[in-house]
Amino acid sequence: MKEVTATAATVEEAVQLALQQLGVSRDRAEIIVVEKGKKGLFGIFGSKPAVVKAKRIADPVEEAELFLKNVVKQMGATAVNIEKQQNGNHVTFMITGEQVGLLIGKHGQTLNSLQLLTQLVANRYAKEYVSIIVDAENYRERREKTLIQLAQKLAEKAAQTGKEIKLEPLPAHERKIIHVTLANHEQVTTYSVGEEPRRYVVISPIK
Repeated sequence: MKEVTATAATVEEAVQLALQQLGVSRDRAEIIVVEKGKKGLFGIFGSKPAVVKAKRIADPVEEAELFLKNVVKQMGATAVNIEKQQNGNHVTFMITGEQVGLLIGKHGQTLNSLQLLTQLVANRYAKEYVSIIVDAENYRERREKTLIQLAQKLAEKAAQTGKEIKLEPLPAHERKIIHVTLANHEQVTTYSVGEEPRRYVVISPIK
């Protein structure tokens, strides 16, 4: 976090100067008065300037956005655009452009990693938990539909064969989609097995 020291005739003037240097408003900075200053005799002799230190208070969403943009750039995806949608402590970063495939990866694995890392950065600076979603060309919506169809198809197979079916390892939010989809299924039940990141869903027929 950037920190500056400012000197002026009065504390308030020094504060305003420090805020200008930081480029933030008063509520986005931590102010420490080092020297209150002194006018001196006739306002000249023995006078001392006021000295303050100001530190920018990091905004968790801004830090997360900056991190995500830097990582995406380092990955070589320069022809993309990142838009932020925020509703309270819930934030979605939508990535669009020609190179989104590079950022999605196989079954969204790269996108999930980007989301996890961005989430960690945001909550490093947050006082209250911030929920971060990183999406690319509405991939998550398409992936959800695919998982719902897969869950329904495998549930039918498990019910017909009477045998359990193990899915490939999935991140927690995708396992939840499987569980929710089949929660009220009359012929199968679901449960998760294993440790992260190899935890997977089992679809088991009800006997």
